[in-house]
Amino acid sequence: MSISMLQPRLSSPVPSPPIFSSSRISVRRTIWCCASQFQVAVVNGPVDDGGASERNVIRVGLPSKGRMASDTLDLLKDCQLSVKQVNPRQYVAQIPQLSNVEVWFQRPKDIVRKLSSGDLDLGIVGLDTVSEYGQGNKDLILVHDALEYGDCHLSIAIPKYGIFENINSMKELAKMPQWTVKKPLRVATGFTYLGPKFMKENGIKHVTFSTADGALEAAPAMGIADAILDLVSSGTTLRENNLKEIEGGVVLESQAVLVASRKSLIQREGALDTTHEILERLEAHLRAVGQFTVTANMRGRSAEEVAERVLSQPSLSGLQGPTVSPVFCKHDGRVEVDYYAIVICVPKKALYKSVQQLRAVGGSGVLISPLTYIFDEETPRWRELLTKLGL
Repeated sequence: MSISMLQPRLSSPVPSPPIFSSSRISVRRTIWCCASQFQVAVVNGPVDDGGASERNVIRVGLPSKGRMASDTLDLLKDCQLSVKQVNPRQYVAQIPQLSNVEVWFQRPKDIVRKLSSGDLDLGIVGLDTVSEYGQGNKDLILVHDALEYGDCHLSIAIPKYGIFENINSMKELAKMPQWTVKKPLRVATGFTYLGPKFMKENGIKHVTFSTADGALEAAPAMGIADAILDLVSSGTTLRENNLKEIEGGVVLESQAVLVASRKSLIQREGALDTTHEILERLEAHLRAVGQFTVTANMRGRSAEEVAERVLSQPSLSGLQGPTVSPVFCKHDGRVEVDYYAIVICVPKKALYKSVQQLRAVGGSGVLISPLTYIFDEETPRWRELLTKLGL
């Protein structure tokens, strides 16, 4: 198999590295330095933490810039976890509701790297970032795999024109006779771990990858690449640049996730308890999103008779069933029960239908309010986490 990354060959004398650039895209090359003058050590992966394992404070990594950063702060605020940053230029902050916790604002890929090295204990990033920079590291553990924002997918895209005009699937792309050892398929991407792995799994033998920053969509038109591997949200940018996705070309579906260091959860004091609290707050909020409490009064002879009427309607069952409580009124000096209060939880899409059904069975005085949190007996993801940790 001829899967390779574009790297210059070392020769003597050492030539200046070629640089290709435009206003929005650049292809990076490795710069070789003379070893006789100095040595540079590049370490890819965990290094000695120099005593970091002895720290008592729990470190949480959050994205420092962009839409992911603002959406993450909004989510935490909705969970009553407000991040307090004294100076917006500082990279460290606090969450007053969580004692002994530091927040560190980092680039998403650095969050994953520092989770691997033990410099962070928890972090929120996209699943694509975890997959690319975690590279299957068993010490990284997903605590919550669906925070419901940052949705996108990593996908192969090829031109709509030329030799690709009638190519509509990965199978057809792999069978194209143009790809040889001397002329491999050229893919521009920032995902140099997931990309080669995906191509190998799809039987494309002759392929090279160039790492690039900026507008990858321009690479095929500029002649730098034949295809791109990039994150796609709506697909509008691809279409505007005459590119198309193909069947079987999605590498992974991604959204924001909460990830932790397995070692930290087991060894660092307080890390597991803090994770439990964060997870419970997240689960309670996310479960309540789009849910409404509906309260109504209903005449009836008994709570059981009222409950039977309510449950005869398919949209009025609530989470576990309706809550039916007596409404006490005073008549001629006597306290009597004329009405029963009905409380149910319904999703937004079924809200109006539920109100109609309540009226149909005698409900009146209907009140509606949005839910903020729904706390379960114990979050399923917490039980799953303990199982993953062997606890």
